[in-house]
Parts: sequence; structure tokens; C-alpha cells
Amino acid sequence: MSTIVDLETSTLRHLNATLHAADSGKFSVVNPRGAHAVAAGINTPIAVTVEGSVGYYCAGMHQAGRVLVQGNASTGLAENIMSGEVRITGSATMSAGATGHGGLLVIEGNSGARCGISMKGVDIVVGGNVGHMSAFMAQAGSLVVLGDAADDLGDSIYEANVFVRGDVASLGADCIEKEMRPDHVATLADLLSAAVMDADPADFRRFGSARQLYNFHVDDIDAEVAAR
Repeated sequence: MSTIVDLETSTLRHLNATLHAADSGKFSVVNPRGAHAVAAGINTPIAVTVEGSVGYYCAGMHQAGRVLVQGNASTGLAENIMSGEVRITGSATMSAGATGHGGLLVIEGNSGARCGISMKGVDIVVGGNVGHMSAFMAQAGSLVVLGDAADDLGDSIYEANVFVRGDVASLGADCIEKEMRPDHVATLADLLSAAVMDADPADFRRFGSARQLYNFHVDDIDAEVAAR
């Protein structure tokens, strides 16, 4: 049985304090009405279901357990997620999963601009499309897109992997299409399974760093010495 917290009669502070105090259990959040920072900072293995759409920074700094949003989310969904799982049944706006260090973020609908910006180990699976500059400066982890990707995908990317099933409008600086080796197919299959997404890994292309933007070349040493 779930503990119900009604945001029509309870404050957001009361909700998050209740979740932070719990060591286990299930919680249902009703009447979220676009509230910001819902279920932020959870660090115990609890399960939270939010029945409706949320505002900014839902499930930010998520460290354990599972948050399910039955609706849409605004800017900064699961920002700085460390571990655990965050899932929304609808779509997210800008910067979903930004700076995430670990865990799994699943967006069943579309995601807006800068999805996975500066991701540092989080895995993000998007059932629809992603907006421009997704995976910008992505350092580690994987972004999986079952739909299309808008302009400047993977701009200034480091060592993250981006898998796209649909069309890519354009690639950003230092991002190129790369070979899908068997280990990448296996990784992608595991992510699709974890996200409960029905798709064939063989239909995806992989994108990553050309390793030209952040690497020193010995041929440049004379220019570096002259500049000192």
C-alpha cells in the first residue's frame, strides 16, 4: 500500500521531508499541478509515483530508488542524477538528465533541447525525439534516442555514446558517426531492455567523439612554445 501525499493540501516542503525521512516503502503524489523540485534528493530505496505533470527539477540529485511521473516534466528533469531510476510517461523540456553521474533516466515521449548536457555517466533513453544540442559536452554514459535528433547533436562531446534510430538533423563540433561494434550492440540491447523499450539495436547508428577537439597533437608543439 502506498502513502498518499496530496499537494493540494500539503506543501512541497512537507512532501520532500516525508520522502527524505523514509527508509523504504511506496509513495503516491497526487495533484502535483506543475510543482517544482518534486521528489528531489531521494537517497533511499523508495518508490515514488507522481500522478500528473511536474515543473522544474523533478527528481533532481536522485541517488536511490525509483521515481515515476505519469505526465510531463519541465526543465532539468533528474538533473545531477547519481543512481537509481527516473521515468516519465510523457515528454520533458530542456536539459533532461543534465550533468547526471549515473542511474537510468527514461523519457517515454520527447525531450527538448540539451537533453543529456554534460552527462557524466548517466544512461538516458528517449522514446521519441530529442531537441538541439543534445549530449552537448557529454563526458560518459549513453544517450539512446528511438526517434529523431535535432541540430548539433553531440557538440563538443567527450567519451559518451549516442545511439539514434531515426534521422539526425546535424552533428555538432567533433561529433562523428562511429562503428557499431558487437559490444555496443550488447550495451544498447541492455539499455533498451532496462527501459522497457521495444526496438531492435540493429536499427540504430552510433555517434561519438572524433577526438580532435580536446587532444594534444605533437605537431602543434612548436606553436605552443612560440606562444609562451
